[in-house]
This record gives sequence, C-alpha cells and structure tokens, in this order.
Amino acid sequence: MGATLLSLASVIAALVIRPAVAELRDPGAGRRQWGFLRDPRALAAGAGVTLVLALAGWRSGGMPALPWAVLTGALVVFSIGGRVPPD
Repeated sequence: MGATLLSLASVIAALVIRPAVAELRDPGAGRRQWGFLRDPRALAAGAGVTLVLALAGWRSGGMPALPWAVLTGALVVFSIGGRVPPD
C-alpha cells in the first residue's frame, strides 16, 4: 500500500506543479488550466469512470485500487473538459 500511495502522490504532484509554474510565468494561466473543473459533462464522465473502476478495483484488488480509480477519473475530466461539445 505504501508504494501505491507514494507513486500516486508523485503523479498528483506533477499534475499540480504544472499549473503552478504556468501561473508564475503568466498570471491567470493556472486558472485557465483548471477551468475544466467547471464543465458538467466532463465531471459526469469522470465520476462514471471513477465509479466503475472503483467497483471493479475493489472486487479484484481491494483498497489499493481506489486511489488509482480516483486519479483515472480526474484524468478523464481533464482530458474531456474544456473542449467544445460536438453538434
């Protein structure tokens, strides 16, 4: 469990440091990078992915799979958010 949390913390730190450095270089850039959190369609997709992976991970691997499910859901929100929806 310790190695899982350490590697997960490293990935989260990388995701947080990138907008922080961008904010230092160009004020307002960090806010634009985190703007995907205001997209309800992206948040719903991320929540769905998190739920499905958490249930599957809990059944197969137990507790260590849950943080990875949450991280995957966050990455889905990040990848979908901020895009213009198709017509």
